[in-house]
Amino acid sequence: MSKLPTFILLSSLFTFAASAEELTETTNLVMAGNKYVTLLGNQVNLGDIAPDFKVVTESFSPVTLAEFKNKAVLISVVPSLDTGVCSIQTKRFNEEVTNLPEDLVMLTISNDLPFAQKRFCKTEKVDNIKVLSDAVWRNFGQNYGLLIKDMGLLTRAIFIIDTDGKIAYKELVSNISQHPDYDTALAKLKSLSQKVPPVQVETAPEADKSAD
Repeated sequence: MSKLPTFILLSSLFTFAASAEELTETTNLVMAGNKYVTLLGNQVNLGDIAPDFKVVTESFSPVTLAEFKNKAVLISVVPSLDTGVCSIQTKRFNEEVTNLPEDLVMLTISNDLPFAQKRFCKTEKVDNIKVLSDAVWRNFGQNYGLLIKDMGLLTRAIFIIDTDGKIAYKELVSNISQHPDYDTALAKLKSLSQKVPPVQVETAPEADKSAD
């Protein structure tokens, strides 16, 4: 049984390699250094219905977008957790989760193997945000147009999906080595919360009875 995850990964990589030539290619959106990379998969746009996807947890349990129905979801996409910017990005959002209303969800998705993600989360104490792997089926990367051709990684991006299941925010970071716009993404996510803050009612001061 311990060899089952490895068998699944090898099978999925073979299947992906066989179908990669059929994927749509986009060549002018993202750079690595001073050179454009080719992204594989279908680009999604603001207002589109967010495509469903299936990824896995550190224990290879499947997770789909449909599981977060009626909640606003921020998806932080990173090439690899073991690199500096990706690590900072993931830890930043992990810290922000505790400041969010319960009806908002944050996910981090990369093509790191689940074993590597588990090690990273333990070492860096990342335990608030859900860290998920697209390494098994690669259909998140394909469905959102994020797979970097000839690298097997996901490009850096932020997506926010509203409670109606539509793309409410999208940032493909123009250069893989750069950080996303954290503040704008967080402000957009918080604006989608259905939780209305309690209204503070001021009690009128008692009338001055000294004149009586």
